[in-house]
Amino acid sequence: MTGLETIVEQILQEARQNAEEISAKADRNVDSIIANAKKTVDKMNAESAEKLAQAEKAGVFRAKSSSELKKRQTVLRAKQAIITDMLDKAYAHMLSLPDEEYFDIILKCLNNSVQKKSGTMIFSAKDRKRLTPDVETEIDRIATAHGGLLAISDECCDIEGGFVLSYGGIEENCSFKALFDANKESLADKVNHFLFADSE
Repeated sequence: MTGLETIVEQILQEARQNAEEISAKADRNVDSIIANAKKTVDKMNAESAEKLAQAEKAGVFRAKSSSELKKRQTVLRAKQAIITDMLDKAYAHMLSLPDEEYFDIILKCLNNSVQKKSGTMIFSAKDRKRLTPDVETEIDRIATAHGGLLAISDECCDIEGGFVLSYGGIEENCSFKALFDANKESLADKVNHFLFADSE
């Protein structure tokens, strides 16, 4: 081998060694880059999975909460509808009572409403027609017992049931509708407790 060939061979060997070192270094760098990239991807995947799980959990929770809320609202609306229906039926039942029972309620209401002065008691046209002397006597007795005086008006008022008291031009609405409306919440509470106490 001539000197030139030797020099070429040395250059080639050095180049080969350098190439191998460069290649090995490049491989190490590539492996490191790939490893780092894999870690980054794994981390991103883990974070994504966690975020996805959290999102799913939150979604399920929201869906469950929404479902439970809708269920409670539906049950509440159903209860309210039943309570309203019961109160409507109670009101209709009062209006349809036989005369004796009906006027017993009228007299009880009067006992709680009559004032210690002179006034007028006004009925609906229907009730005015079926008013008996015995009921009129009882009205006088209740008014007198409270230190007042009541005259039965010949005029009628536009109510379904009950009566209106007039003292010096100031009227007090004692119709069954007004009494139901004034006590609606307490009546609804009583019906609710009676019907649904065991389910609450």
